[in-house]
Amino acid sequence: MVIDIIMPKMGESIVEGTIIEWRKSVGDSIEVDEILLEIGTDKVDSEIPSPNAGIITELLAEPNDVIDIGVVIARIETEGSASVKIQSKIEEEESPPPSTEVASIKSSQIESEKVISTSGEKKYYTPIVKSIARKEGVSQDELASISGSGNNNRVTKKDLLAYLEQRSSATAPAKEAPAAMEQPEVSVSAPVISPLADERIEMDKMRRSIAEHMRHSLDTSAHVHLMNEVDMTRIVNYVDENSSSFKMREGFPLTYTPFIVSACVRALQTFPDMNSSLDGTSIIRKKNVNIGLAVAVDAGLMVPVIPQCEELNFLGLCRKVRDLAIRTRNKQIRPDELSGSTFSISNFGMFNVTTGTPIINQPNVGILGVGTIKKKPVVIETKQGDTIGIRSMMFLSIGFDHRLVDGAGGAKFVETVQKNLENMDLEHLF
Repeated sequence: MVIDIIMPKMGESIVEGTIIEWRKSVGDSIEVDEILLEIGTDKVDSEIPSPNAGIITELLAEPNDVIDIGVVIARIETEGSASVKIQSKIEEEESPPPSTEVASIKSSQIESEKVISTSGEKKYYTPIVKSIARKEGVSQDELASISGSGNNNRVTKKDLLAYLEQRSSATAPAKEAPAAMEQPEVSVSAPVISPLADERIEMDKMRRSIAEHMRHSLDTSAHVHLMNEVDMTRIVNYVDENSSSFKMREGFPLTYTPFIVSACVRALQTFPDMNSSLDGTSIIRKKNVNIGLAVAVDAGLMVPVIPQCEELNFLGLCRKVRDLAIRTRNKQIRPDELSGSTFSISNFGMFNVTTGTPIINQPNVGILGVGTIKKKPVVIETKQGDTIGIRSMMFLSIGFDHRLVDGAGGAKFVETVQKNLENMDLEHLF
């Protein structure tokens, strides 16, 4: 029985996806939930598992194709008759052209992007690899001869650059031989020409999406930033004392992020304007507190969302923060989990940065920046007088849209987050 594999729905607002890479070829066997292909949208790249076990009989789209949701992109034979189709592959290639529906998916531009090596094997290359190859004069046959380290032996940018460096070093002695024989005098005033050439690389899809989103935010919101310092000593001591027992019980370490999220959620319930969005001259105050957490990934940045944070207890926040971070870095996050935030948090402190001014994640009106925690001498006020002590201090920065939130409102909000952290009831967290 032949099963049609369609372009899956990746989220409520997503109507199409881009084929990034097929992990299987025609004739390959595949198991249920084994990765069939990688699909990209304007929000995230996702690995798509096969819903059935069987043998791949048709792949109806090529890498870089943009396919509408619901369109058939592959077929899997789940019965023994599939082997007959595969054995007659040569005869099928000589058969009449495919139907109009299938042919419409394969444009002439896609056909021109196929690269066939001298062995007859089709290979596909990312736009960056093809761009570098064109610039450096690497022919298709030469490109096909490079040994790839990517998935399915695909040639990566790193592979191509290493090959070019090796090729350059191999030809260098021949070029330098005449220069060694003749040593012309060089004038001191002669201009020095750098042997290095500028490198021009096209942005990948994620980088373009981030660039457009950030530029749109700066063009939309009137950004204002305020900063405040927080004494995190109690929380640091609590984490140090309870980290081992927490990890034994839950299977992962206790971090500072859930404390910050919890303090922020309570502050947002006090200041509803900071948990809002603007639609023209209308203020939309959100019913739920949906926190977007900025997560650094290899190719850039993603902001997965913890929905309805006001309904979660502290342990629930710990589990949600851990789950979203792991799945985002492993490319397992769903596109619909990257939208719907009402407020965002960017923790650049994990990179040992003291403070920063993050850009608002539209359509939010606020974003909290979290710096690293550092020990420093601090004046401590007591009833007996002032003393100097070593405390674990952290900078918070609040970025907000001045169209809706004034300076006083932003200052009160970040002060409330500070007080929530410094006065948190640590004895009754769990």
